[in-house]
Amino acid sequence: MSATGESADTEPSPPRRRGIYLLPNLFTTATLFGGFYAIVASLRGEFVPAAMAIFAAMVADTLDGRVARLTNTQTDFGKEYDSLSDMVTFGLASGVVIYIYTLHSLAGAIPYGGKLAWLGAFVYTACAALRLARFNVSAHLSGGKGYFFGLPSPSAAGVTAGFVWVCAEMGISGESPFVAITAFVLTIMAALLMISNVRYYSFKDLNLKERVPFIYIVAIVGLFVLVSFDPPKVAFSVFLVYMVSGPVITLLRRRRKRHSVEAGSSPADDPQ
Repeated sequence: MSATGESADTEPSPPRRRGIYLLPNLFTTATLFGGFYAIVASLRGEFVPAAMAIFAAMVADTLDGRVARLTNTQTDFGKEYDSLSDMVTFGLASGVVIYIYTLHSLAGAIPYGGKLAWLGAFVYTACAALRLARFNVSAHLSGGKGYFFGLPSPSAAGVTAGFVWVCAEMGISGESPFVAITAFVLTIMAALLMISNVRYYSFKDLNLKERVPFIYIVAIVGLFVLVSFDPPKVAFSVFLVYMVSGPVITLLRRRRKRHSVEAGSSPADDPQ
């Protein structure tokens, strides 16, 4: 017993120091930096570097989660930090870049074009925020094994930033009414699909540790060759196809279900 009558075992232990894991949060910070740099570059009229910064941020965003899982350093702080970084980069920055590059040109192309331009960019940014918020509060809900609801915000940014990258790389002026209207349609489509219930393949069930046929390696090599041949066009095409794949698969699934009902089988028996 101590002089105060209390046992030494009951003495309060010093508070444990709190901290964050450095490695995964470095990748998350790189994602945030990519979005910030994209905004700064677009303000200077450097749209190719701006689009490339967003695509580089996608790579960092993919790595931060994988690194956290591999090193068992997943935390609530990292989750919130990642979500905020995604909002800035794939929501705000992507909307600002496509607005500065071409959407503002709607002002002289169609009636009320000026208002539609900034409203389109805002709707895109708001939908990205809503998509991320819904994902955070309902992460336990999915669109089935290997799927999730709504177009991911990085993929939506791949469409908008990819469009800017292709046009800027080819020397196509963003002042063109046709380019501005096309960009507006793509921006609104990406925005609405982010908050939709359309199912998209998540690629999360891919196990890189398993053996795969040799043809898979050949296909990967071919993909690298294709990307290196024309990065902006290939990147934009890949994300555009992915964006369209959700509604197409949904329509095909509903058509198959309707045929099953007409054939007399129960919709619940139809494979999803």
